[in-house]
Amino acid sequence: MKTITIAALAAALAAALAVAVVRPGTAHGSGSPAQRTITVTGTATARGAPDSAVFTFGVESEGATAKSTLAANGAQMRPVIAALVRTGVARSDIQTQDVSVYPRRSESGAVEGYSVSGSVIATVRRLARAGAAVDAAVAAGANETSGPQFDRSSRSELTKRSLREAFADARARAQTLAAEAGASLGEARRIEQAEAPQPIPMGVYADALTAKTPIEPGTQQVQATVTVTFSLA
Repeated sequence: MKTITIAALAAALAAALAVAVVRPGTAHGSGSPAQRTITVTGTATARGAPDSAVFTFGVESEGATAKSTLAANGAQMRPVIAALVRTGVARSDIQTQDVSVYPRRSESGAVEGYSVSGSVIATVRRLARAGAAVDAAVAAGANETSGPQFDRSSRSELTKRSLREAFADARARAQTLAAEAGASLGEARRIEQAEAPQPIPMGVYADALTAKTPIEPGTQQVQATVTVTFSLA
């Protein structure tokens, strides 16, 4: 009886040892090899001509009192606005930017009079009339001008085009490197875009304006950079 008990105990220990050895081996065997990938950066530049220009036109006036100087400034600004409208600038594209009233003082600090500065922002959507708009505003009394600041109504299209071309550039680079490694390119696993691209003025083209003040819109460019991780097969 004692011999049988010892044999049974030995068999139980052997079975437990077998289980302890098999289980770890089975867990390791269930893992899969890491997916091979390749990460590349692609860049592209999309160019287009702007189709609008923004100018600021202002008038500075001086007078004895704040009230009279403000009234005089308004009287001087109205012809400037009317001149812009006559050149084809829509009323909805003319917006008051600033009206400032401030005293003029002597060296002792006494108020000698007042100065008033008024200005409007005008968006010229027909670039062929941009120079004429500047000439007309100055002739009508504007003694402070700044601009132009060019823009493109379809700016988002330039951005989209630059991103598409940047991705195509990244794929082409990845395909070249994959072929050198004897692999084939798989799907895109991760895409990272650099800082959102903004239009950059570039160069000029021939100016066909007849105004005394030449305005050359040139072209704008949007640069895009993307980093893409592809799988390799």
